[in-house]
Amino acid sequence: MLPSAPTAGLLHREVPPKEASISLLPRHGLWYVWAVLPTQQGSIKLFRFAGIQVFLHWSWFVVAIIEVNTRGREYSNFAWNVLEYLALFAIVLMHEFGHSLACRSVGGSAERIVLWPLGGVAYVSPPPRPGATLWSIAAGPLVNVILAPILTVVYVISSRAGLQASAPNLYLFIQTVCYINYLLLIFNLMPIFPLDGGQILRSLLWFPLGRARSLMIVVFVGFAGVAALIGLAVLARSIWIGIMAVFILLNCWRGLMQARLLAQVAKLPRRAGFACPACHEPPVLGAFWRCAQCLNPFDTFETNARCPHCGAVFPTTRCPECGNSSPISEWAQPCSIPPKL
Repeated sequence: MLPSAPTAGLLHREVPPKEASISLLPRHGLWYVWAVLPTQQGSIKLFRFAGIQVFLHWSWFVVAIIEVNTRGREYSNFAWNVLEYLALFAIVLMHEFGHSLACRSVGGSAERIVLWPLGGVAYVSPPPRPGATLWSIAAGPLVNVILAPILTVVYVISSRAGLQASAPNLYLFIQTVCYINYLLLIFNLMPIFPLDGGQILRSLLWFPLGRARSLMIVVFVGFAGVAALIGLAVLARSIWIGIMAVFILLNCWRGLMQARLLAQVAKLPRRAGFACPACHEPPVLGAFWRCAQCLNPFDTFETNARCPHCGAVFPTTRCPECGNSSPISEWAQPCSIPPKL
């Protein structure tokens, strides 16, 4: 018996205790695949802003030491190498806050951001609608778009002010940060899943093709992008491009499994008289919920959120479509609440 898969968009939502969690049964050919992403385990709490907790993964320090010490000798003072690396992740953090705040603006949830060597991950759960998902994903690169003219103006002013001669370290720092922002923007907009560009493409295809087919298409585009990145890594002899290619490959595989899951769930019969209060989708019909106490499957809507095996009562039921949890009374449409057992 397996717990529910995370919704599309590279996120993992923990199922609270005493909740009837959706189960994916092998007889229906459904799969469960975790996203290849850092978690808050092994991470340090940095700060909390707007209700969003920011974590720093322990591996960030290892890579930071390597990167700072192997950085070229363009600066005359080592401290500028450190400052440049911190500036890189400051931009990354603003980018991730763009995702999180946009997700909340459309009624989704966003509670944490994890920074790690490959950048940052905003754990967002937008409503399962193409427009809401599109805005939640596009807002990240939009932050870089807003930063681009600001950093460019600062760079031009510093150049005209003669900082290249009077303060070469500061001039090089401003120039590099400006370039970093443009590179992050270009890289993230590549139409390769799970990068922002790939997820934006998926959201646009979602309108005409649906949730499952749109994900399937961008996954195969992602596989092609992985092949290109592997070739680039070999030509450039870059271990970091190779690591990025492996990361994208693993997440594309996860996306493929998720697309298969969504396609098969869409074919399952639905229970009339109930709908998720968050996404308004009717629940699947059958014993797809698992009791958190005795681990037996049951249909929570048939028994009014009470396990028929051990008698446990669950205050909330999780939606297999959007992952949100609500009391079963809020799911029920008029005259559809079954009698208590």
